[in-house]
Amino acid sequence: MNTRSNDEKFRTLTKPDELLALHEKASSSVYRQSIHIQPVSGLLNDPNGFIYFNDTWHLFYQWCPWGAFHGLKHWYHVTSEDLITWKNEGLCIRPDTYFDNKGVFSGTALPYNDQVYLYYTGIHREGNRKPKPYTCMARLSENGRARKFSGPLFGPSPDYTENQRDPKIIYDARTRKYYILLGAQTKDKKGCIIFYESDNQNSGWKFRGQLKVPGFEDFGYMWECPSIERISGHDVLIFCPQGVHLEGHGEGKNHSGYIIGTMDYGTLTFTPDGAFHELDFGFDSYAAQCVSNLNDPSKTILMSWMGLPDGKYPTDKEGWSGCLTLPRELTIRHRRLIQRPVAGLRKLRKDTISPGFGMLPSVAEINISIYPKDFDMQLFSKADGTGGFDIRYNSSTREITIDRSKMDNRFDKDFGEVRTRILDNELTQLVIYIDHSSIEIFVNNGDAVFTSRLFPTEAERYYQLSECTSISIWEMSPAVTDDFII
Repeated sequence: MNTRSNDEKFRTLTKPDELLALHEKASSSVYRQSIHIQPVSGLLNDPNGFIYFNDTWHLFYQWCPWGAFHGLKHWYHVTSEDLITWKNEGLCIRPDTYFDNKGVFSGTALPYNDQVYLYYTGIHREGNRKPKPYTCMARLSENGRARKFSGPLFGPSPDYTENQRDPKIIYDARTRKYYILLGAQTKDKKGCIIFYESDNQNSGWKFRGQLKVPGFEDFGYMWECPSIERISGHDVLIFCPQGVHLEGHGEGKNHSGYIIGTMDYGTLTFTPDGAFHELDFGFDSYAAQCVSNLNDPSKTILMSWMGLPDGKYPTDKEGWSGCLTLPRELTIRHRRLIQRPVAGLRKLRKDTISPGFGMLPSVAEINISIYPKDFDMQLFSKADGTGGFDIRYNSSTREITIDRSKMDNRFDKDFGEVRTRILDNELTQLVIYIDHSSIEIFVNNGDAVFTSRLFPTEAERYYQLSECTSISIWEMSPAVTDDFII
């Protein structure tokens, strides 16, 4: 991220016109997305408060308005009627009280009695003192703005470091209790999740204890964005462990993943039924947020930040950074999460592109059926076939590999430029979505997903591939607005 002074990073937004020039500069970028949520200016990172309420999908994202750096955070609000087309609603929560004077950090939402309540971490800081996190609540007003409660729900637990954040609100019908989960760090610098409990969603919160996850007592130095979801009859613990080394990730230390198991709220124990798995095998995915209030218990929708906390991107110099993934429907198969793009994306299809021409549209869906043998594809290559983004499959090892090291715009090289996943079955299908500066690859009907930011130059507009059964390419219509709404 760009280097800025604290005065610049924590500048208070007083009127929308202060951002107009930044918005105009960002909007002129060739890398602005057409089908992905992106910031009106500055930095977008974690998705927050993702819910379905009154026939509308509501989503908020953590937002620093002033540039591509982690400064004073706000919540920005976007809505959709169909999970596909999104519109900007404007600033929802601003850091303007004692308990959130240094930032409105991530959290979740809960519909209750025809109202929507937002739960977030407020960061208070005075001078050079350590930041103090508060768990706060606000109510979503009809105009899309938040009305904060007069004080926080509770402050930090003294038995942990100041790293306590990202509240996830859960109601458990078995215990008839509300729970708030926080990502936290023990005094000996180990990642964990702590619980608060109440009979009421907006008061009476008491510290309950630390979640026990057998086998994961020493798994990184901080856990962020925790959630426990009920998916296809299984409990799924989703979180972002920091400080864990994963093979093939170079020096990267921020990861997003899950454990399938059984949650016991009585003993605060999550018993794993297997290993920790990455949610996404690409280069840029973090801070997953799930819709948790759908009437269909078999369906869960996930969206993530298409970025990393320590990532640096070519658009930083243009004063903006970040976008969110496309929405994905989650199910479980063979003790693994399966992620499929939501079916409604098909309505964005426009003209079919002749696969023999070899030039890529800027925004496209690509469906490929593949013979059960070795496969190789280059996207964003040059006209002479050189360079590009590689997708390779080795049928003897069942390894699928992506490689962005031959792109002209290279970035975050220290985190590695190659990712590999061993498939449970032969590769037979790829569904690929490309936007102006991203790619999402869904493998074998959701068995694996690779999400990455890419920033192709004007010369990198071609593709080539080895023999396949069939290929279909569609241009796609825009699905997000880039309106200046603050």
